[in-house]
Amino acid sequence: MRLKGLDLNLLVALDVLLEERSVSRAAKRLHLSQPAASAALGRLRDYFQDELLVLHGKRLIPTSFAENLMPELKRVTKQIDDLVSMSTEFDPAQSERLFRFMASDYMVTVLMSRVLEKLAVQAPGVKLDMRLPEDSVYQVFERGEIDLMLIPEEFLLPNHPAVEIFEEPYVVVGWQGNPVMKGRMTVKKFFDATHVAVTLGPKRDPSFTERSLEKLGHQRRVDVYVPHFSAVPWLLLNTGRLAIMQQRLARKFTDVLPLAVAPMPFEFPVMRIMAQYHSARDNDQGLKWFIKLLQQSA
Repeated sequence: MRLKGLDLNLLVALDVLLEERSVSRAAKRLHLSQPAASAALGRLRDYFQDELLVLHGKRLIPTSFAENLMPELKRVTKQIDDLVSMSTEFDPAQSERLFRFMASDYMVTVLMSRVLEKLAVQAPGVKLDMRLPEDSVYQVFERGEIDLMLIPEEFLLPNHPAVEIFEEPYVVVGWQGNPVMKGRMTVKKFFDATHVAVTLGPKRDPSFTERSLEKLGHQRRVDVYVPHFSAVPWLLLNTGRLAIMQQRLARKFTDVLPLAVAPMPFEFPVMRIMAQYHSARDNDQGLKWFIKLLQQSA
């Protein structure tokens, strides 16, 4: 296919050439002969009116123009790869698709080991690229650079489909030797204690827990903030601190650490974890299969 006089296959060749910075290695990856790879580089130079790669000693060095092309080239080739992957039919047993998605460390801890077990049986060729939440995640999502966001319902973007994966109740967690964890957890015990809390990303955004407490008009005594949910249990050991934790995550850690769990001493909302995907991928059968796998694993 040609677009503005350029054979689009040459973009794939250029991407590999710029990565390898060697015609012979690029030829091997492209399943071409070395003369064919050299010819492709010559055609690219003619089209862009730039040397693109210049011999320096025994290595090819990208020109400044080629350096500027690289991020856009990566974006375009990835979008083409995604387009090809979005077949109306999907055979998990034969697929080698890479699913890219955003999930917190909590989601990775409580869900992904189950997912990987199922993948090994149902879709051994499928690969996963898991990314932690970041400030630019919504922009990355809108650009189509990730397939899914696994997020609480209240963080969903409007105008894009979302499917519930599971519901998660919350519990109070503390060290087994903490006197506060002896007997029934009361509102007084809870608010008299100090707490460990999670803030998200570089901007230290409040988590679902903090947002819910604020809506309920509650304020607890937090003396330790951490950036990851899985760090919380370790900071409760041998202290009088408490934490509000997702029930699934609490169960994971009580299996390996001397922690005790108590019900919340007051009404607290259940979190609904959703899988949100771009509206442009509504007919992506592979993505729908993967979402179903997440639901089954949960």
